Amino acid sequence: MNIYTQPVQELIDQFSRLPGIGAKSAQRIAFYILQSAPEEAERLTSAIQTAKREVKFCSRCCNFSSEDICELCLDQSRDLNIICVVEESRDIAVVERSGEFKGLYHVLHGAMNPIEGIGPDQLKVKELLNRLGDGQVNEIIVATSPNIEGEATALYLARLLNPLGLIVTRPASGMPVGGDLEFVDELTLGRALTARQRLTDGATDAAPV
Repeated sequence: MNIYTQPVQELIDQFSRLPGIGAKSAQRIAFYILQSAPEEAERLTSAIQTAKREVKFCSRCCNFSSEDICELCLDQSRDLNIICVVEESRDIAVVERSGEFKGLYHVLHGAMNPIEGIGPDQLKVKELLNRLGDGQVNEIIVATSPNIEGEATALYLARLLNPLGLIVTRPASGMPVGGDLEFVDELTLGRALTARQRLTDGATDAAPV
């Protein structure tokens, strides 16, 4: 027997499916929407529909963008010789807040996880390789999260990119092992980027770049 009527329960269930939203949070959000003015719920619905309709992948870096090429890729003040590879679009904001990186980005949209069937073909790896054809990029910073999936992805990219003559680096000390990049504070990430280490086929070289 459901405590709530079917439309309310369905709303709670849908919010519960969102990342980081538990049952109690889903209930609070659902009740907030039900108690809010109709126009507020309509604005939320409209914002979701507009984003789903208009937002796509940047044709260069695979970040979310409303244009074919995102603003970061079009920014002439960025260093075109270095690319920071991240797992998700939200990680770009974290790196930007550190104030230590002025290059370009590439979003993989995930990390390698064989248990869940996520390999290189499910990530934006081919798109990254396509960006390296003109020889302008000379360094790749692999800023995947310092957990099992992120480390596996970093080592895979090192094996793929090192033979191309590129410098492949990894953010250095200060990054908590087993955590996610989005939860690292700006100061810690900034220091890690500044003291990044070269990534070889087997492991991270202890010597800084």
